[in-house]
Amino acid sequence: MKTLKIVPALFVATMLSATLSAQGEGKHWTYGPHGGPAEWGQLDPAFATCKLGKFQSPVDIRGAKAADLPAIQFDYKPSPLKVIDNGHTIQVNYAPGSSIEVGGTRYELLQFHFHKPSEEKIDGKSHAMVAHLVHKGADGKLAVVAVLLDKGGANPTIDAIWKNLPKEKEKESAAANVTIDAAKLLPADKGYYAFQGSLTTPPCSEEVRWLVLKTPVKIAESEIAAFGKIYPMNARPTQPLNGRTLEATR
Repeated sequence: MKTLKIVPALFVATMLSATLSAQGEGKHWTYGPHGGPAEWGQLDPAFATCKLGKFQSPVDIRGAKAADLPAIQFDYKPSPLKVIDNGHTIQVNYAPGSSIEVGGTRYELLQFHFHKPSEEKIDGKSHAMVAHLVHKGADGKLAVVAVLLDKGGANPTIDAIWKNLPKEKEKESAAANVTIDAAKLLPADKGYYAFQGSLTTPPCSEEVRWLVLKTPVKIAESEIAAFGKIYPMNARPTQPLNGRTLEATR
């Protein structure tokens, strides 16, 4: 007689955290001409939303309407540094216990990862890179905080991640005695743009709450170049708004 194993909820959440931005892994999607963004919707039935969805991300943020949006309440705590190169980006899997709260809704930080150049554009302008901090609410819906990254001074948080990159793809690496604090990736000014969108990678699932911080954070040119050696370009093109409202904090 086989013994049934009970899988703790925390383990399930951790596994979700580790795989969330790599959904569709093994389906051979890319950012290039073959299997790239223009073809994602045809690669697999599970990716159909990439083609058929009406609220896709990223977007070019133009003419956002000033609104009385609630402040994002950040409650980030240090986490042991766990990094994975999932074949599409560099991702940091975050320990449970860090969160944001927006208008009374709490979302737990699962992971953050990077795109080069920034997927979001502001008035048609791209930034050098962007960090996407992915959160999950109690109802299972996602909220992503986007932090735009521009060339400037060295960033100790980014430097710590880059110094501990895994040697193998698709295998999480835990850095011994190294902690990371996502709060140190944030600008002092937490004003933001808000809109409804989707994941920017297959399966391009919608009903994602996007919070794009207005103020970029500086990172060193060498840090941008180090990421670029691994992923020279891993940004999905901007998608049609299809009537969506873009809002901005006053």
